[in-house]
Amino acid sequence: MSKPVVAVVRYEKPLESVRKAVELSGGLEALPSHARVFIKPNVVFWTRTVPFPKWGVITTSRVVEDMVTLLRERGIDRITIGEGIVLFDPKDTITPVHAFETLGYTKLSQRYGVKVYDLHQRPFRKVDLGGGIQFNYNADILESDFVINIPVMKTHAQTVVSLGIKNVKGVIDMRSRKKCHSDDPASDLDFRVSKLANPLPPSFTILDGIYTNERGPNFDGRMRRSNLLVASTDVFSADKVGSRLLGYETSRVPHLVHAARDRNRALDLSDLEVVGETVEDLALNLQYSFAYNETNTLPLPLEKMGIQGLSYPKYDSSLCTYCSVLAGIVLTAIAYAWKGRPWDNVEVISGKMMSPSPDAKHTIVLGKCLYQKHKNHPDKHRFIFVKSCPPSPKAVVEAFHKVGIEVNPQIVENVNMAPGFFLQRYEGKPEFDASLFTIE
Repeated sequence: MSKPVVAVVRYEKPLESVRKAVELSGGLEALPSHARVFIKPNVVFWTRTVPFPKWGVITTSRVVEDMVTLLRERGIDRITIGEGIVLFDPKDTITPVHAFETLGYTKLSQRYGVKVYDLHQRPFRKVDLGGGIQFNYNADILESDFVINIPVMKTHAQTVVSLGIKNVKGVIDMRSRKKCHSDDPASDLDFRVSKLANPLPPSFTILDGIYTNERGPNFDGRMRRSNLLVASTDVFSADKVGSRLLGYETSRVPHLVHAARDRNRALDLSDLEVVGETVEDLALNLQYSFAYNETNTLPLPLEKMGIQGLSYPKYDSSLCTYCSVLAGIVLTAIAYAWKGRPWDNVEVISGKMMSPSPDAKHTIVLGKCLYQKHKNHPDKHRFIFVKSCPPSPKAVVEAFHKVGIEVNPQIVENVNMAPGFFLQRYEGKPEFDASLFTIE
């Protein structure tokens, strides 16, 4: 059998760069005429409240529009764009509409008849992935003839990288996403993520690396203009090359190790053909993990501030997306609350696996999962439980105030405002081009 082909292309011109990636990889050669095509971008987060950094976080509208144009050139007129944005309020139907309008997807609908779906509002179908794992997948993608998967090329604090396979997480429902973050070591996040792309119809993956994200996947990472596109009809091969370009051998990415084993594939690039640019010439060296102190009990920036009397252990893979977004905001609030006087031996635990330290005087327990785990703990008198899923920002503020950490409610409770604080990093830098996230 011939080796899978992976195209590596420098992004230089609208449409032409994507066209080159598609042609070099043979990306649309297997596309049936009159096919129903499902395009899956990566819109991991959105807020209507403030402008926020989208570079390296969200798929550029430029690449999405270019792919629609190439499909229309082939006579494809049944095109769907679908995404399930992370929402703190499951009943929020306005934010996805705002995202799709701002990104220009509604213009593609008006111009070409493209259907644009908030997947939270669409039907789901249970799929057995084996190994006792069942997830609910969006029915539209399962019923399509062909999938075009357009993730951002970024690192990820829990899965090392977030590329084609990981991007499929956005088409499963909220319950299934939370189940991905298992506390079972034999069936953990990496094991479950590795299987996400298995049920998809034939697909083409194009990694949008116009911007990459260090310590991603979200707006609190460090974005850079990288001008890279990676394309293949084999998602695993695309991910192997994308991982190398971000600075990681496949062997260092656990979910890709699982995927290699399932596919009986090599961990190196020997079983695929790279065309276009040379991987070694373009490889980056991006950190994926947020820095913590030697004991993993406090983020390094907080320790350097001199914070004492607080333990906030490093997140693990059982921390789901909804809790992780809030965690970054809470840590920001803690930094602002520090006034130089030690706090009263407080610890904060989260995810599904953490246990309280016997030495802590106060233990803040974030989220329903850990509440269920520790609600009958013999020392629960020292616990402050935040029981909701996801944790209520107001309840989080109250918990910290109870132990004498006066976090600013305006920071924590206005979750949608926090991303705007990170925008100033990129102001006045012309390489961070907001027009790439609009469609004229």
